[in-house]
Amino acid sequence: MARLSREDRQIALGRLQAGQSQNAIARHFHVSQSTISRLWVRFQATGAIADLPRAGRPRATTAAHDRFIRLRHLRNRFLSASSSVQALPGPHRLSDQTVRNRLHEAGLRARRPHRGAVLTRRHRQNRVQWGNQHLRWTVRNHWRHVWFSDESYFLLQRHDGRRRVYRRVNERYAPNCVDEAPVHGGGGVMVWGAINTAGRSTLVHVQGRITAQRYVEEILRPHALPLLADQDAIFQQDNARPHTARLTTQFLTDHHVQVLPWPSMSPDMNPIEHLWDELDRRVRRREEAPANHRDLLQALQEEWDTIPQQDIRHLIQSMPRRCRAVVAAQGSHTPY
Repeated sequence: MARLSREDRQIALGRLQAGQSQNAIARHFHVSQSTISRLWVRFQATGAIADLPRAGRPRATTAAHDRFIRLRHLRNRFLSASSSVQALPGPHRLSDQTVRNRLHEAGLRARRPHRGAVLTRRHRQNRVQWGNQHLRWTVRNHWRHVWFSDESYFLLQRHDGRRRVYRRVNERYAPNCVDEAPVHGGGGVMVWGAINTAGRSTLVHVQGRITAQRYVEEILRPHALPLLADQDAIFQQDNARPHTARLTTQFLTDHHVQVLPWPSMSPDMNPIEHLWDELDRRVRRREEAPANHRDLLQALQEEWDTIPQQDIRHLIQSMPRRCRAVVAAQGSHTPY
């Protein structure tokens, strides 16, 4: 019976009622004749073709145990199943898997957590205030004038634990099964870029520690100012120290650059963050991985230039949704 689906049972029952032999039906469905015989006897006795209820294995937990497990993990989502086994009151012989099964029944499954910035109460308040101030901004009248900018650091080799190797037993340390990696990822390169619905900047290589003086002379003056020649242009930057230094703010004021106020700890509000992720994926998908910093920088610049402008436009068009999301989340983390 267990090998026959409900649809197959209905077909088999129809053939039995039509007068076909049980042996022929069993051969057709590749089951034993006794399976078809039990189906026919059950239908004649009960008028149903479903399996009868079975006692099954006794449940190892009580209703109180289930409630304790569920509430404990709802109050602290980062607890392990083994910790709940040890904390469960009263005598019991539960396994970690039993706890996981109860959590699955409650709709709770272990997932890789989202990593977000540390948000204080003041950060949340500022984020909500910023979202409310820009709720009425539209892409056509406002966001299309904004140039979103940011720096990002790309590692030469990134090992995030997601890579897998297919190996046999006792091949853990086989040379062809070991993922060799230099210490600290082999270093990387930092770049600066800016995007707008109508275009993008060149990808600028930032060498060494960035200061306000270097930010002005190596990034703002040669690369950002030409993008902001339009009188309606708005410049966006986060609150990193070189961006908010007196030297930087005075330079932007002297050149009549309109700067978009930005809430602290809000990378999820900046669409260029998603572009950095896409840029990293494009470099990782290359058939030849960059072998050194020069190759990595060249690959980044090449992939940066080939990203379709429509993708950038689509990211900036999400700004109204981002504002609504941060207000709805009361300044907490958003899906962006």
